[in-house]
Amino acid sequence: MVRFNPECRACPRLATFLDDTRAQFPTYFCRPVPPFGDPAARLVVVGLAPGMHGANRTGRPFTGDHAGILLYETLHRFGFASAPASVSADDGLRLIDCRITNAVKCLPPGNKPEMAEIVRCNVFLRAELQVLPPGTVVLALGLIAHNAVLRALGLKAGTRTFSHAARHELPGGLTLFDSYHCSRYNTQTRRLTPEAFAAVFSTIRDFMETSPCPLSALSSPVN
Repeated sequence: MVRFNPECRACPRLATFLDDTRAQFPTYFCRPVPPFGDPAARLVVVGLAPGMHGANRTGRPFTGDHAGILLYETLHRFGFASAPASVSADDGLRLIDCRITNAVKCLPPGNKPEMAEIVRCNVFLRAELQVLPPGTVVLALGLIAHNAVLRALGLKAGTRTFSHAARHELPGGLTLFDSYHCSRYNTQTRRLTPEAFAAVFSTIRDFMETSPCPLSALSSPVN
């Protein structure tokens, strides 16, 4: 199984863009950004890709940019983070029963990875998701993350339709929840409000506390 590779350069366009960005911002992380959080988490949040001045700068998903403001505030509110703000990789913040990762681990130009890059990087997400125990909740932030989760589990995109606050049962006893991405565009246009985002997490928290994994899921294959 392919594990996360902190030196991956499999996507020529992304590798070149990281090199160019490092030359412009020598102090930035500018490498594939690793997952962050509890390795035994029951909630796995899947985003799109590192932001130029966020995770690509700090080396921690959703840290140091606008997209992370609402995410970490909400994680803290619902007991998944030790602090309401994530500003740097060494700020002491801990995730509690939660882990954050991305569908694409490297910064893409214009925040838009190409399909070939999403597919190529999916081997890392697959390695993360296929070892999750039954009962784990996966939260996809946006359509690309939603489809990447399905691909990682060997499912076709059309088998589960993305919709904000939707819930889908997945192979292996996993449950997928959807939310609009907490990007600057979505929050400033009010496509995603703090209240709507909190409602998704409230549903997830209630689900995790009241829905034990069914025994049948223990033998369900991932296919």
